[in-house]
Amino acid sequence: MTRKFNVLVVDDEPPLRSVLRTSLSACGFAVEEAGSAEQALEIIPQRAFDIVLLDINMPGMGGLEACRRLRALTPHLGIVMVTVRDAESDIVLALDAGADDYITKPFRFGELVARLRAVLRRTDSADVPAVLQAGNLEIDFERRALRRAGKVVHLTPTEFDLLALLMKNQGMPLTHAKLLNSIWGPEYREELEYLRSYVRALRKKIEDDPSRPKYLLTEPWLGYRFHNPSADEAIDSEP
Repeated sequence: MTRKFNVLVVDDEPPLRSVLRTSLSACGFAVEEAGSAEQALEIIPQRAFDIVLLDINMPGMGGLEACRRLRALTPHLGIVMVTVRDAESDIVLALDAGADDYITKPFRFGELVARLRAVLRRTDSADVPAVLQAGNLEIDFERRALRRAGKVVHLTPTEFDLLALLMKNQGMPLTHAKLLNSIWGPEYREELEYLRSYVRALRKKIEDDPSRPKYLLTEPWLGYRFHNPSADEAIDSEP
């Protein structure tokens, strides 16, 4: 990482907080702890945190309500929810509450760090560049043009809008409802097959093997996530 990011770990289990503090500090993060959502809401206005690791299931105020309040209080704060539950409804509720991403216990520490850094890449940049590269893809948002390995790829206006939204939020899971509402409008929020047909069409145009996508990844039961292979290389090269 180019600078030390400030992380607040919010969890009611002291042993887990201690392990995360030690491990994240070893990876270059500046870490503070909160044992409850209420404590976190007191601490955050007093500090300049970049990201919060927030347990969804805590006594008192739950993680979902805390997430909603944190998002309203600090709109640009990165929020990653942690839960032992992996039910579709719980994860959708977390994302709808304003979380940038989620991770399910038990998790691999390497996966957690990758998720945190993906969120930080988004929140640490004030503006999305006019041209964004990911793997062999290059998208020009102003000219509404896409190149793959240097060659222009023809996209319909809707295909471009969908891909642009996903690429602007690369590394972030976007729910079916959010994608449908953002691209087609609230009346399409339930048209899941409509969204799937556009994703299939995009995969045929940008993936080397559409049946094994490396860019447009499916988040089972939830939605889709744009994956940047170049980001993996950056993570691997960091200490």
